Amino acid sequence: MTILITGGSGLVGNAIKNLNYNMEMIFIKSKDYDLTNLNQTKCMFEKYKPLYVIHLAANVGGLYKNMNNKVRILEDNLLINFNVVKCCHDYNVKKLVAYLSTCIYPNDIDYPINENQLHLGPPHFSNEGYSYAKRMLEIHTRKYREEFNDNFICIIPTNIYGEYDNFNLKDSHVIPGLIHKCYLADKNNTDFTIYGDGSPLRQFVYSKDIAELTMKILFNDNIKDNIIISPDEEISIKEVAEKICKIFNFKNKIKFDTTYHNGQHKKTVSNKYLRQHYPDYKFTNLENGLDLTINWFKENYNLIRN
Repeated sequence: MTILITGGSGLVGNAIKNLNYNMEMIFIKSKDYDLTNLNQTKCMFEKYKPLYVIHLAANVGGLYKNMNNKVRILEDNLLINFNVVKCCHDYNVKKLVAYLSTCIYPNDIDYPINENQLHLGPPHFSNEGYSYAKRMLEIHTRKYREEFNDNFICIIPTNIYGEYDNFNLKDSHVIPGLIHKCYLADKNNTDFTIYGDGSPLRQFVYSKDIAELTMKILFNDNIKDNIIISPDEEISIKEVAEKICKIFNFKNKIKFDTTYHNGQHKKTVSNKYLRQHYPDYKFTNLENGLDLTINWFKENYNLIRN
């Protein structure tokens, strides 16, 4: 039994690898195959003939990367997702679990968001390219379920953070960007400047939790539809920054640069469907997850994606 994981060198891929399952897992990196190319994607499937696929690969980044690279992000993700899903069907994959994101939901929507609200309106303008490409991934997998009864589903995670994240100050997501900025502010004895006013609310999930739940869902025959993965708690960017400062023992000021856009104010999701299947699953406490991530960041600073 072979499990192929695209995007295998990223945040979630490494978290799955570190679970040390006694299974044949193939972790595909971007330098191994160009998944925007259908022939290379076919070569990958020909070589490994996977029975299961976890599709994590994407051209992805934080708010400002999405706003500044709209066409590239749209086109890359459309091609990657089309090629992987088509090959999963053509090569008779038993189950495909593909990753979406809560950031692709409509901007104007009733909260909390559930799995059925994805296409009820346009996404926030700041990440249209990424959002519409990911929405097409959901449609593509659903049509294969409907027409061919393929076991293709999508996982919809909230904001993931953890070891092996992208800590690039320009292109990172919220938590890795805040960690890197606070580290440099502490090192250089300067103030810690955060883009926006710190008011947006988010639900954060530690990468190990995502990895464990992904593997549970992969082998759960009772889950045949899309599923949101999220803890219950919602927290502001300002509060997250304060927790990070506490771990760094940062003594200078936190400043908010309101010339930068906040992005979407909130994306509150419901984990009701997840809790139907895993009512007792305990998510990692945010403070503990941040502590583990920051310790890893400091120990691997010369090696991180920054």
